[in-house]
Amino acid sequence: MRQGFRLLDHTADFGLEIYGADPAALFTQAAEALFEMITDPVPPGRGHERRIEIEGADWPDLLVNWLRELLYLWNGEGELLCEVAIASISENRLQALVTSVPYDAQRHNIRNEIKAVTYHQVDVGQQEGGWVARVYFDV
Repeated sequence: MRQGFRLLDHTADFGLEIYGADPAALFTQAAEALFEMITDPVPPGRGHERRIEIEGADWPDLLVNWLRELLYLWNGEGELLCEVAIASISENRLQALVTSVPYDAQRHNIRNEIKAVTYHQVDVGQQEGGWVARVYFDV
């Protein structure tokens, strides 16, 4: 199964198709893809560590809630994600440790302003060889 993500064309928003070997890899890749759409990759390093616990009704709801929580780091706190470590994940709950750094206009190039994560055509599922998710963002 391939790892990573690809950009999906959409009229008013943009979407991502994300790949991972298992749910933890998929949700980690989703977090990294979200922030790669926002800015150039931020190298791992010292930053603000925080534990995040998310719940959802099912895999798609969990993914949307996860990405909304991470997007709040940027939109609400001006922080950019640099590391993600999924501690545990099930269809209804995710626990992770994330590290973020404050936005610095001298160091960080903003690529896209993302307003929200949407439920439009969101999908998460297991396929032969791994997991795939699709999610769209309001820009």
